Amino acid sequence: MITFRADDGTLLARYGGGGEGVPLVCVAGGPFQDSRYLGGLGGLDGRREVVRFDLRGSGASAVPEDRPGSYRCDRLVADVEALRRDLGVERLDLLGHSAGANLAALYTARHPERVRRLVLVTPGVAAVGIDTAPEERLAAARLRAGEPWFAEAYAALEEVTAGRGGPESFGRVAPFFHGTWDGAARERHAASQRERNGEAAAAYAAEGAFDPAATRAALAAFPGRVLVVAGEGDANTPPPSAAAYADLFPRGGLAVLPGGGHFPWHDDAEWFAGTVGAFLE
Repeated sequence: MITFRADDGTLLARYGGGGEGVPLVCVAGGPFQDSRYLGGLGGLDGRREVVRFDLRGSGASAVPEDRPGSYRCDRLVADVEALRRDLGVERLDLLGHSAGANLAALYTARHPERVRRLVLVTPGVAAVGIDTAPEERLAAARLRAGEPWFAEAYAALEEVTAGRGGPESFGRVAPFFHGTWDGAARERHAASQRERNGEAAAAYAAEGAFDPAATRAALAAFPGRVLVVAGEGDANTPPPSAAAYADLFPRGGLAVLPGGGHFPWHDDAEWFAGTVGAFLE
Protein backbone atom coordinates (compact mmCIF):
# COMPACT_ATOMS: atom_id res chain seq x y z
CA MET A 1 0.00 0.00 0.00
CA ILE A 2 1.16 3.53 -0.84
CA THR A 3 -0.50 6.69 0.45
CA PHE A 4 -1.02 9.99 -1.32
CA ARG A 5 -2.89 13.17 -0.48
CA ALA A 6 -6.02 14.53 -2.07
CA ASP A 7 -6.24 18.25 -2.81
CA ASP A 8 -7.98 18.85 0.54
CA GLY A 9 -5.27 16.95 2.42
CA THR A 10 -7.18 13.70 2.95
CA LEU A 11 -4.77 10.75 2.99
CA LEU A 12 -5.74 8.15 0.38
CA ALA A 13 -4.45 4.63 -0.17
CA ARG A 14 -3.47 3.03 -3.46
CA TYR A 15 -2.16 -0.39 -4.39
CA GLY A 16 0.22 -0.91 -7.30
CA GLY A 17 1.97 1.63 -9.47
CA GLY A 18 5.57 2.30 -10.29
CA GLY A 19 5.73 0.09 -13.35
CA GLU A 20 6.42 1.04 -16.94
CA GLY A 21 3.81 2.02 -19.48
CA VAL A 22 0.26 3.26 -19.06
CA PRO A 23 -1.24 2.10 -15.74
CA LEU A 24 -4.77 0.73 -15.48
CA VAL A 25 -6.44 2.68 -12.67
CA CYS A 26 -9.43 0.81 -11.22
CA VAL A 27 -12.32 2.56 -9.47
CA ALA A 28 -14.18 0.26 -7.08
CA GLY A 29 -17.94 0.11 -6.75
CA GLY A 30 -20.23 -0.26 -3.77
CA PRO A 31 -20.12 2.67 -3.76
CA PHE A 32 -17.40 3.13 -1.14
CA GLN A 33 -16.50 -0.53 -0.81
CA ASP A 34 -12.96 -1.48 0.16
CA SER A 35 -11.19 -1.93 -3.18
CA ARG A 36 -9.72 -5.27 -2.12
CA TYR A 37 -12.76 -7.04 -3.57
CA LEU A 38 -11.40 -6.27 -7.05
CA GLY A 39 -8.38 -8.47 -6.34
CA GLY A 40 -6.42 -9.12 -9.51
CA LEU A 41 -9.56 -8.90 -11.68
CA GLY A 42 -9.37 -12.50 -12.75
CA GLY A 43 -5.68 -12.37 -13.63
CA LEU A 44 -5.80 -9.08 -15.50
CA ASP A 45 -3.01 -7.91 -13.19
CA GLY A 46 -0.78 -10.48 -14.89
CA ARG A 47 -1.24 -8.69 -18.22
CA ARG A 48 -1.28 -5.06 -17.12
CA GLU A 49 -0.08 -2.86 -14.28
CA VAL A 50 -3.27 -2.65 -12.24
CA VAL A 51 -3.60 0.24 -9.78
CA ARG A 52 -6.59 0.22 -7.45
CA PHE A 53 -7.31 2.73 -4.73
CA ASP A 54 -9.67 3.14 -1.80
CA LEU A 55 -12.08 6.04 -2.06
CA ARG A 56 -11.92 8.47 0.85
CA GLY A 57 -13.58 6.98 3.90
CA SER A 58 -13.25 3.39 2.64
CA GLY A 59 -10.64 0.69 3.01
CA ALA A 60 -7.33 2.11 4.20
CA SER A 61 -8.09 5.68 3.09
CA ALA A 62 -8.79 8.30 5.73
CA VAL A 63 -12.18 9.71 6.61
CA PRO A 64 -12.28 13.30 5.32
CA GLU A 65 -12.94 16.30 7.53
CA ASP A 66 -15.63 17.54 5.14
CA ARG A 67 -18.15 14.79 5.27
CA PRO A 68 -20.57 13.94 3.91
CA GLY A 69 -20.07 16.77 1.40
CA SER A 70 -16.86 15.45 -0.13
CA TYR A 71 -18.36 12.00 -0.62
CA ARG A 72 -20.45 13.26 -3.54
CA CYS A 73 -19.46 11.54 -6.78
CA ASP A 74 -18.64 14.65 -8.80
CA ARG A 75 -16.38 15.92 -6.00
CA LEU A 76 -14.39 12.67 -6.09
CA VAL A 77 -13.14 13.45 -9.61
CA ALA A 78 -10.40 15.53 -8.00
CA ASP A 79 -9.22 12.46 -6.06
CA VAL A 80 -8.75 10.48 -9.28
CA GLU A 81 -6.78 13.38 -10.72
CA ALA A 82 -4.64 13.51 -7.56
CA LEU A 83 -3.92 9.80 -8.06
CA ARG A 84 -2.85 10.39 -11.65
CA ARG A 85 -0.43 13.09 -10.52
CA ASP A 86 0.89 10.82 -7.77
CA LEU A 87 1.56 8.11 -10.36
CA GLY A 88 3.51 10.65 -12.41
CA VAL A 89 1.81 9.82 -15.72
CA GLU A 90 0.29 12.06 -18.35
CA ARG A 91 -2.39 9.56 -19.35
CA LEU A 92 -3.92 6.46 -17.86
CA ASP A 93 -6.27 3.66 -18.77
CA LEU A 94 -9.32 3.78 -16.54
CA LEU A 95 -11.62 0.97 -15.35
CA GLY A 96 -14.76 1.55 -13.32
CA HIS A 97 -16.84 -1.24 -11.82
CA SER A 98 -20.51 -0.93 -10.93
CA ALA A 99 -21.11 2.35 -9.03
CA GLY A 100 -17.46 3.20 -9.63
CA ALA A 101 -18.24 3.52 -13.33
CA ASN A 102 -20.13 6.72 -12.53
CA LEU A 103 -16.93 8.26 -11.18
CA ALA A 104 -14.89 6.91 -14.09
CA ALA A 105 -17.37 8.49 -16.52
CA LEU A 106 -17.28 11.87 -14.76
CA TYR A 107 -13.48 11.84 -14.70
CA THR A 108 -13.38 11.03 -18.43
CA ALA A 109 -15.89 13.79 -19.18
CA ARG A 110 -13.87 16.34 -17.24
CA HIS A 111 -10.36 15.18 -18.20
CA PRO A 112 -10.65 13.45 -21.60
CA GLU A 113 -7.04 14.28 -22.44
CA ARG A 114 -5.89 12.20 -19.46
CA VAL A 115 -7.70 8.97 -20.44
CA ARG A 116 -6.32 6.70 -23.15
CA ARG A 117 -8.86 3.89 -22.94
CA LEU A 118 -11.92 3.41 -20.75
CA VAL A 119 -13.40 0.14 -19.45
CA LEU A 120 -16.81 0.13 -17.75
CA VAL A 121 -17.59 -3.19 -16.06
CA THR A 122 -21.27 -3.87 -15.33
CA PRO A 123 -21.57 -0.10 -14.91
CA GLY A 124 -23.88 1.98 -12.81
CA VAL A 125 -25.71 4.35 -15.14
CA ALA A 126 -26.79 7.28 -12.95
CA ALA A 127 -24.09 9.61 -14.30
CA VAL A 128 -25.44 9.28 -17.85
CA GLY A 129 -29.14 8.95 -17.06
CA ILE A 130 -29.89 5.60 -18.69
CA ASP A 131 -33.26 4.23 -17.57
CA THR A 132 -33.29 0.46 -17.12
CA ALA A 133 -36.76 -0.95 -17.69
CA PRO A 134 -37.99 -3.36 -15.01
CA GLU A 135 -38.56 -6.04 -17.64
CA GLU A 136 -34.88 -5.90 -18.61
CA ARG A 137 -33.91 -6.80 -15.05
CA LEU A 138 -36.55 -9.50 -14.81
CA ALA A 139 -35.54 -11.01 -18.15
CA ALA A 140 -31.91 -11.27 -17.04
CA ALA A 141 -33.05 -12.86 -13.77
CA ARG A 142 -35.20 -15.47 -15.52
CA LEU A 143 -32.07 -17.01 -17.00
CA ARG A 144 -31.57 -18.49 -13.50
CA ALA A 145 -35.04 -20.06 -13.34
CA GLY A 146 -33.63 -23.53 -12.70
CA GLU A 147 -31.90 -22.59 -9.45
CA PRO A 148 -33.41 -23.79 -6.14
CA TRP A 149 -33.42 -20.27 -4.69
CA PHE A 150 -35.00 -18.70 -7.79
CA ALA A 151 -38.66 -18.41 -6.73
CA GLU A 152 -37.99 -16.45 -3.54
CA ALA A 153 -35.34 -14.23 -5.14
CA TYR A 154 -37.46 -13.53 -8.22
CA ALA A 155 -40.48 -12.56 -6.12
CA ALA A 156 -38.26 -10.12 -4.23
CA LEU A 157 -36.93 -8.71 -7.50
CA GLU A 158 -40.48 -8.14 -8.73
CA GLU A 159 -41.13 -6.14 -5.56
CA VAL A 160 -37.95 -4.12 -6.02
CA THR A 161 -38.56 -3.35 -9.70
CA ALA A 162 -42.12 -2.28 -8.88
CA GLY A 163 -40.79 0.19 -6.32
CA ARG A 164 -42.28 -1.66 -3.36
CA GLY A 165 -39.19 -3.44 -2.07
CA GLY A 166 -37.74 -2.77 1.37
CA PRO A 167 -34.36 -3.75 2.84
CA GLU A 168 -35.38 -7.42 3.10
CA SER A 169 -36.34 -7.54 -0.57
CA PHE A 170 -33.03 -6.00 -1.61
CA GLY A 171 -31.22 -8.60 0.46
CA ARG A 172 -33.06 -11.50 -1.18
CA VAL A 173 -32.13 -10.45 -4.74
CA ALA A 174 -28.40 -10.88 -4.05
CA PRO A 175 -28.14 -14.18 -6.03
CA PHE A 176 -28.92 -12.30 -9.24
CA PHE A 177 -25.66 -10.37 -8.88
CA HIS A 178 -23.55 -13.52 -9.18
CA GLY A 179 -23.15 -15.96 -12.03
CA THR A 180 -23.11 -18.80 -9.50
CA TRP A 181 -24.69 -18.44 -6.06
CA ASP A 182 -22.32 -20.83 -4.32
CA GLY A 183 -20.47 -20.64 -1.01
CA ALA A 184 -17.75 -18.38 -2.39
CA ALA A 185 -20.32 -15.94 -3.80
CA ARG A 186 -22.16 -15.89 -0.48
CA GLU A 187 -18.92 -15.09 1.35
CA ARG A 188 -18.12 -12.28 -1.09
CA HIS A 189 -21.60 -10.84 -0.65
CA ALA A 190 -21.31 -10.92 3.13
CA ALA A 191 -17.90 -9.23 2.94
CA SER A 192 -19.31 -6.50 0.72
CA GLN A 193 -21.80 -5.59 3.44
CA ARG A 194 -19.04 -5.35 6.06
CA GLU A 195 -16.51 -3.49 3.92
CA ARG A 196 -18.71 -0.64 2.71
CA ASN A 197 -19.04 2.84 4.17
CA GLY A 198 -22.81 3.29 4.38
CA GLU A 199 -22.68 6.97 5.30
CA ALA A 200 -20.51 7.73 2.30
CA ALA A 201 -22.62 5.59 -0.01
CA ALA A 202 -25.73 7.55 0.96
CA ALA A 203 -24.03 10.79 -0.10
CA TYR A 204 -22.50 9.50 -3.35
CA ALA A 205 -25.46 10.35 -5.55
CA ALA A 206 -26.72 13.33 -3.53
CA GLU A 207 -28.47 16.20 -5.30
CA GLY A 208 -26.10 17.91 -7.72
CA ALA A 209 -23.80 14.90 -8.13
CA PHE A 210 -24.88 14.18 -11.69
CA ASP A 211 -25.76 16.21 -14.77
CA PRO A 212 -26.56 13.43 -17.25
CA ALA A 213 -27.12 15.68 -20.28
CA ALA A 214 -23.80 17.46 -19.86
CA THR A 215 -21.95 14.20 -19.19
CA ARG A 216 -23.44 12.50 -22.22
CA ALA A 217 -22.45 15.44 -24.41
CA ALA A 218 -18.88 15.31 -23.11
CA LEU A 219 -18.61 11.54 -23.60
CA ALA A 220 -19.96 11.86 -27.13
CA ALA A 221 -16.82 13.86 -27.91
CA PHE A 222 -14.39 11.47 -26.18
CA PRO A 223 -11.90 10.29 -28.85
CA GLY A 224 -10.58 7.21 -27.05
CA ARG A 225 -11.74 3.62 -27.32
CA VAL A 226 -14.28 2.37 -24.77
CA LEU A 227 -15.31 -1.14 -23.73
CA VAL A 228 -18.47 -1.85 -21.74
CA VAL A 229 -18.48 -5.30 -20.12
CA ALA A 230 -21.78 -6.91 -19.11
CA GLY A 231 -22.96 -10.18 -17.63
CA GLU A 232 -25.80 -11.88 -19.48
CA GLY A 233 -27.60 -12.64 -16.22
CA ASP A 234 -26.82 -9.42 -14.34
CA ALA A 235 -30.11 -7.97 -13.09
CA ASN A 236 -28.35 -4.79 -11.96
CA THR A 237 -26.92 -3.78 -15.36
CA PRO A 238 -28.69 -5.94 -17.97
CA PRO A 239 -27.11 -6.18 -21.43
CA PRO A 240 -29.58 -3.75 -23.07
CA SER A 241 -28.55 -1.01 -20.62
CA ALA A 242 -24.88 -1.87 -21.14
CA ALA A 243 -25.37 -1.65 -24.91
CA ALA A 244 -27.07 1.75 -24.57
CA TYR A 245 -24.08 2.92 -22.54
CA ALA A 246 -21.61 1.76 -25.19
CA ASP A 247 -23.61 3.61 -27.83
CA LEU A 248 -22.96 6.93 -26.07
CA PHE A 249 -19.35 6.86 -27.28
CA PRO A 250 -18.11 7.32 -30.84
CA ARG A 251 -15.72 4.37 -30.33
CA GLY A 252 -17.68 2.32 -27.82
CA GLY A 253 -17.84 -1.47 -27.85
CA LEU A 254 -19.72 -4.10 -25.85
CA ALA A 255 -18.67 -7.51 -24.53
CA VAL A 256 -21.24 -9.76 -22.82
CA LEU A 257 -20.22 -12.79 -20.76
CA PRO A 258 -22.73 -15.63 -21.33
CA GLY A 259 -24.26 -16.59 -18.01
CA GLY A 260 -22.22 -13.94 -16.19
CA GLY A 261 -23.34 -11.76 -13.33
CA HIS A 262 -22.30 -8.43 -11.85
CA PHE A 263 -18.76 -9.61 -11.08
CA PRO A 264 -17.71 -11.25 -14.37
CA TRP A 265 -14.09 -11.82 -13.35
CA HIS A 266 -15.35 -14.33 -10.77
CA ASP A 267 -17.64 -16.07 -13.24
CA ASP A 268 -15.01 -16.63 -15.95
CA ALA A 269 -11.58 -15.25 -15.07
CA GLU A 270 -9.98 -16.37 -18.33
CA TRP A 271 -12.68 -14.73 -20.44
CA PHE A 272 -12.56 -11.50 -18.45
CA ALA A 273 -8.78 -11.09 -18.36
CA GLY A 274 -8.49 -12.07 -22.00
CA THR A 275 -11.28 -9.79 -23.22
CA VAL A 276 -10.23 -6.71 -21.26
CA GLY A 277 -6.53 -7.38 -21.70
CA ALA A 278 -6.85 -7.66 -25.48
CA PHE A 279 -8.87 -4.44 -25.61
CA LEU A 280 -6.25 -2.55 -23.63
CA GLU A 281 -3.42 -3.89 -25.75
